Amino acid sequence: MQMSVLVDRVRALQRGRPGSRVLIGIAGEPGSGKSTLAAALAEALGDAVVAPMDGFHLSNAELRRLGLADRKGAPETFDAFGYLALLGRLRAQKEGESVYAPEYVRDVEESIGSSILVAPEVPVVISEGNYLLLEGEPWSRVAEALDEVWFVDTPQEQRLEWLAARHVAFGKTPDAARAWATGPDERNAALVRASRARASLVVGSR
Repeated sequence: MQMSVLVDRVRALQRGRPGSRVLIGIAGEPGSGKSTLAAALAEALGDAVVAPMDGFHLSNAELRRLGLADRKGAPETFDAFGYLALLGRLRAQKEGESVYAPEYVRDVEESIGSSILVAPEVPVVISEGNYLLLEGEPWSRVAEALDEVWFVDTPQEQRLEWLAARHVAFGKTPDAARAWATGPDERNAALVRASRARASLVVGSR
């Protein structure tokens, strides 16, 4: 789908909500190209900020305490309520208020708080993540907090190739990268695939 079509869709939402911020979600399986699409859309719009769900990864220390280190990236390894609180603040933000979102930094595999500034005059906020369409509490409230959620549909072979390459780029050996992509990542991908039908729009990958 051409970027111009997506931009026109966002602008139509803005016209339908004059004076109000539009919140767009981009969901998809791990490695599907969500981050790339979100960044490209923000650039094409020229007046949008990306505030990803990944900023709400639990810290590695907390994952170890909970016994979830080997499941990092699964729904239970995120602060879902914190993410919902951010979406609520972005919706209710008033003139003179600054909202800061956390950012997940892959170089250190940790989230850094208050990294992304969303100024009150920003008319469009884009949030991307695996679980924006997931059913069950509290994730089912995420889609309700957004104006639309789009699903990035990427062929599995291509997605796994991108995903393994990303793991290698951030320090895993090729064998370890492939094992993680086809193991924990694939278990999470199955959950995400099951949520596809709830999307407002299905788009192709980059």
